[in-house]
Amino acid sequence: MRLCYDIVVIGAGHAGCEAASAAARLGSRTLLITIDMEKIASMSCNPAVGGVAKGQIVREIDALGGKMGRITDMSTIQFRMLNRSKGAAMWSPRAQCDKAEFSRLWRRELENTPNLYLWQDSVTEILVDGEGEKVRVRGVKTRMGVEIECSRVVLTAGTFLDGMMHCGDAQTEGGRAGDQASHGITAQLRSLGFESGRMKTGTPARLDARTINFDALEMQEGDSQPCKFSYDTDTEVVKHQLPCFMVYTSKRVHDILRTGFERSPLFNGTISGIGPRYCPSIEDKLRTFADKEQHQLFLEPEGRNTNEYYLNGFSSSLPYEVQLEALHNIVGFEDVHVYRPGYAIEYDYFPPTQLSHTLETKLVEGLYFAGQVNGTTGYEEAAAQGLMAGINAHRSLRGEEGIVLKRDEAYIGVLIDDLVTKGVDEPYRMFTSRAEYRILLRQDNADVRLTPLGHEIGLVSEPKYENLLKKNRAVESLISMLRKSAVKIGEIDNYLISIGEEPLSQGKKLYDIVLRSNVTINSLKNEFPKLKSFIESNNLSDEVVEQAEIQIKYRGYIEREKYYAEKMHRLEEIAIPVNFDYNALQSLTIEARQKLSRIRPETIGQASRIPGVSPADINVLLIKFGR
Repeated sequence: MRLCYDIVVIGAGHAGCEAASAAARLGSRTLLITIDMEKIASMSCNPAVGGVAKGQIVREIDALGGKMGRITDMSTIQFRMLNRSKGAAMWSPRAQCDKAEFSRLWRRELENTPNLYLWQDSVTEILVDGEGEKVRVRGVKTRMGVEIECSRVVLTAGTFLDGMMHCGDAQTEGGRAGDQASHGITAQLRSLGFESGRMKTGTPARLDARTINFDALEMQEGDSQPCKFSYDTDTEVVKHQLPCFMVYTSKRVHDILRTGFERSPLFNGTISGIGPRYCPSIEDKLRTFADKEQHQLFLEPEGRNTNEYYLNGFSSSLPYEVQLEALHNIVGFEDVHVYRPGYAIEYDYFPPTQLSHTLETKLVEGLYFAGQVNGTTGYEEAAAQGLMAGINAHRSLRGEEGIVLKRDEAYIGVLIDDLVTKGVDEPYRMFTSRAEYRILLRQDNADVRLTPLGHEIGLVSEPKYENLLKKNRAVESLISMLRKSAVKIGEIDNYLISIGEEPLSQGKKLYDIVLRSNVTINSLKNEFPKLKSFIESNNLSDEVVEQAEIQIKYRGYIEREKYYAEKMHRLEEIAIPVNFDYNALQSLTIEARQKLSRIRPETIGQASRIPGVSPADINVLLIKFGR
């Protein structure tokens, strides 16, 4: 009996789940292969979704029709909007999740998706046909010896490829605690010409709440008016939030940790993989910030029905007895019981410059990479790549053009463009600073930016699309009302003075009043009955009011970024022939010739973002291919 599918997705982490879900819902017969069906979409590290820039990515996933936002909303136990004190471009949603519920909901979602099938096994080989420049996927082979035919493969193996875990002197194979590593794929892909490397990540100890003195800790509550990730109207904001807690190390704790440095695999050469600079282990922090006598940590619950807590900021691969002694010297943890110590994990990845912007590999037709195998870190970055790989694998099967998001359209576009054109020299993590158009790429307008595209390609339902159109009309109606309504001198002077604004010297439109930095529409409506009546009679939601206010206050900045984005689009429209011989263009620098020959950018815009390619090199290309 032949097992035959359109698409096979290897790995059921956050990338694999989004890839399989998208491909199946679009109509491809899809098989998702995972080592353990009980750990689908497992939150192997922090039981949280979102954060700075990551929260924007999750809202973009939802706007395109992905599932991470919905499942996060249904499993949230605490919600916080980070950076509220800053401008709207910096606001970033973050949700603490019930770890077990998140995984359970994802499994239920996948098991009830038409065209999607699950298989518990480990893939050891990607079957290919052809040779030289015409190699293409024809299937996969599993550890159990089963051969499965398919036309497209999406590899989302996370940290499992030749995974090795480290805790002090102890090393053991595995993709995460309790799970075996995956062998065979890296060696096979290298034989096909792929480059690979090693990266490292880590996780902290998990603690038993029954043995923690919470009275000695500083409580951190969720938002009093929590929001949610999904734009779907049938998901609700979290009720009955659980608190997190702030914890602090001390000089005594640091001294104890340093006693284990000689046995640390990070420092004695045992670990060769590159670790994440922006999420360092506690021992890395002590070396990098040797003068600091304390570090802030966050104690976070892993669910509603468990005593397990996650100690954010205390990732470590030090010997377990050193970790335990250090923990016992933290205030509130004097008698703490550890469920399991922290550990580091090394794994294989493939430099993402070997991919096109659709996430299809350049060496093997029909093979896509997504997630940590591309050198990224984080659930959100992985899920975004998985979604796009699933979409593009499906579209390529039907001879349709791939979907490539631009840098001014989505953080997802920034993420993929950075990976493909710049590569990685450390685990890649998204930050708002990586996006040159972050005022355009806010978390509040992800639906405006991307839901029409999601609807067009078939992932966004008609009701969800209609909700977007309705919301857009409501925002425009409110802005129009503010433009038309006038305020007389003295009418709201007491209000303006109370918020530190100058009273009016002449009549003004409400629109101009909202432009003032301390004025909000919600506070203004209480002083101006006509505005309050308009909002209430039209049943305008807080989301609509917020969107209108942001568009008004940031209009100048938004228009300026759109202008610069348009200028860059001209470079994106100038194509470079696929097999162009850069070495024949002697006016390019040697470094530029080497980088351009290796990465093979499709446009001059992409070439301009490759490290080592100078503005002078770009001018040479512009002259060659027509300014």
